[in-house]
Order: sequence, then C-alpha cells, then structure tokens
Amino acid sequence: MQNVNLEQEVINLSKEKWRWMSERKVDSLDALFHEKAVFVHMGGTMSKDQELDAIRSGAIHYKDVDIQEVSVRFIGTTTAILLNKIRLVAVVGSDEVTNPFVVTEVYVQQSDIWTLASLSFTRLLTP
Repeated sequence: MQNVNLEQEVINLSKEKWRWMSERKVDSLDALFHEKAVFVHMGGTMSKDQELDAIRSGAIHYKDVDIQEVSVRFIGTTTAILLNKIRLVAVVGSDEVTNPFVVTEVYVQQSDIWTLASLSFTRLLTP
C-alpha cells in the first residue's frame, strides 16, 4: 500500500511541476529542482540555473502539457523514475511548437522531500 501512496505522491508532484512550468512559477521550481539537476532538451543540456533562467526570461514557455500516460518505478525508497508521455505546446524564442515527447523525470528523496534531479525530453517519431 505504501508504494501506491508514494507513486501517487510522485505523480502529483510531477503534475504540479508542469503547472508551475506553464505558469512560470520560478520560486516553486527552484525549491523543487535539485541543486545538481540536469535538463536535457532537443537543443542541448542545461543546469538548474540555466533552466530557471530560460523559464524566467520566457526563452522557453511551457504553454500547455497534455499528459497522455504516466508510470513510476522506484529504485529503493529514495529514487523514483517517472515517465510521462505528453503532447507539449511550447513557445521557444518566438515560435510556438507542438511535439510528442516521452519525458523522463528522476526524483530523489532527501530528508523526506522529493527533488527533481533530471528531466529529459525524448521526441517521439509518431505525431
């Protein structure tokens, strides 16, 4: 039963993260993102500060996220790997783009607090 609760906790945190990204709530994201977090995009890799700066400045605006599938796997009790199959509408620079992705999110738990350690976008070939 505990695993089901932990799984739902991580899923809810991921959904909240997408909302914060869409609403550009950089302070909430700053608390969620691990200091050593890495973000892998189609155009390159970013650190925590680079990702937050891109969101803050509007260089990347995660406009709308349609979550189609979600699954969580645990490694021990302190690491969760969440897979989201999504359709993302984003504004990158001045262009609005829509892409299907599988997004891999790795969460680590320290002192009973989940933080996001990695967020990686893999573009799907299907529309």
